[in-house]
Amino acid sequence: MKKIKTKNMATRLIVAIALLALASAPAAIAQTGGTGSSGAANPPPPLREAPVGHRQPRAGDVPSEKNLANPNDPVNKEDAALDRKIKSICRGC
Repeated sequence: MKKIKTKNMATRLIVAIALLALASAPAAIAQTGGTGSSGAANPPPPLREAPVGHRQPRAGDVPSEKNLANPNDPVNKEDAALDRKIKSICRGC
């Protein structure tokens, strides 16, 4: 009869420990996520610049539209000549 009581007590003890561990787990997770127990907030990390190939272009990085319409610009003259050559080669594409 004593063996049955010992097994029953051991099972109850294991269940109690498991319930206690499950009940305290959310509190432990919440402490690591937000502000600490001292009440001081963690400052956000400083922003770093992205590598050149990965950053978002800004308005200063894009050429202005005024220069695109200038027909006397040498680059625009070359583009116009290339467009004429392509039109004679590529029909309907």
